[in-house]
Amino acid sequence: MSLTIAVARERGAGESRVALVPETAKKFAALGARLRMEQSAGVSSHFLDPDYADVAMQPGIAEAYAGAGLILRVTPPSTAEIDALPDGSVLIGLLKPYESKARLAALNAKRITAFSLELLPRISRAQSMDALSSQGACAGYQCGLIAAARCTKFFPMLTTAAGTIRPARVLVIGAGVAGLQAIATCKRLGAMVEAYDVRAAAREQIESLGAKFVDTGVSADGAGGYARELTAEEKAAQAEKLAKAVAAADVVITTAAIPGKKAPVIVTRDMVGRMKYGAILVDMAAESGGNCELTQPGEHVIANDVNIHGPLNLPSRMPTHASELYAKNLYNFLSPWIKDGKLAFDWTDEVVAGTLLCRDGATVHPTVKQVLGEA
Repeated sequence: MSLTIAVARERGAGESRVALVPETAKKFAALGARLRMEQSAGVSSHFLDPDYADVAMQPGIAEAYAGAGLILRVTPPSTAEIDALPDGSVLIGLLKPYESKARLAALNAKRITAFSLELLPRISRAQSMDALSSQGACAGYQCGLIAAARCTKFFPMLTTAAGTIRPARVLVIGAGVAGLQAIATCKRLGAMVEAYDVRAAAREQIESLGAKFVDTGVSADGAGGYARELTAEEKAAQAEKLAKAVAAADVVITTAAIPGKKAPVIVTRDMVGRMKYGAILVDMAAESGGNCELTQPGEHVIANDVNIHGPLNLPSRMPTHASELYAKNLYNFLSPWIKDGKLAFDWTDEVVAGTLLCRDGATVHPTVKQVLGEA
């Protein structure tokens, strides 16, 4: 029997993305897979049911998931959604693996083989599958737009009959994929951009985009391309020099995050107190606690006349392109293992093994087990 791939509407608050778009549906069908989808699952991403010519539409989640061997999701399933998963099926998505032991237990009780794209190895072969990067690019772009829309100054320099207006000064903290996209977006909008990252390798990337690198003398290159956590002494040295750049900026965008951990606090209450009146801070790390000490996730707060924004789920603000990118990530991960309508993983493959979260009724990813105390 051919593989059946199923997709249901994402039910999380504020979630507008979908895990399957018409383009990838056509590609999966060409591999011999059958596709089932809950009606209107793509509408919030502006894909209508008739756009999915290769997909059998179903009235609800139970009908969509019934008999499916592979479930595609954007976000982790709720308890009710886990109940709807066929026993022994394969689940793939951004499953927030460090968030909930109870969710993992529920998946294991149904012997779900779960792949969490946050765990994808950061190797060259996996770049086309990297959902954190594709969605991070969307988030960084949105941060730039939020900052420009709320800034009380023009981003570009303007020459008018009344005189010349100087461009706004933007500081971006964190130069991963999201930070680099924020830098590029703010530069395109005409702002003067400075940027900081604790990884020494980021300097060249920042300068290649036309931004000035803020050198604090602290380097924290870590494993897998991520920054390691700084020591107390390093944090103090970083804060002393970074505070000057924060105080000089009209806009600060923070994007620093450590997978599986609370976001590091980089902009302290004292730093906010020294920022310009009317300055803007957009904290992309709000979902994991925030890089600013005063950030409230999902809220806009004002402190010392500084506007601090803690937006959540930024990719969902541009669901069409975010969904297209994410769906391609899924297809690139799965397509090598689908042949003649059959799904067969090579469990020794580095990408497969590194992304595997649960199998045969147990949590198998060593880092997740360690973080959750199951090792």
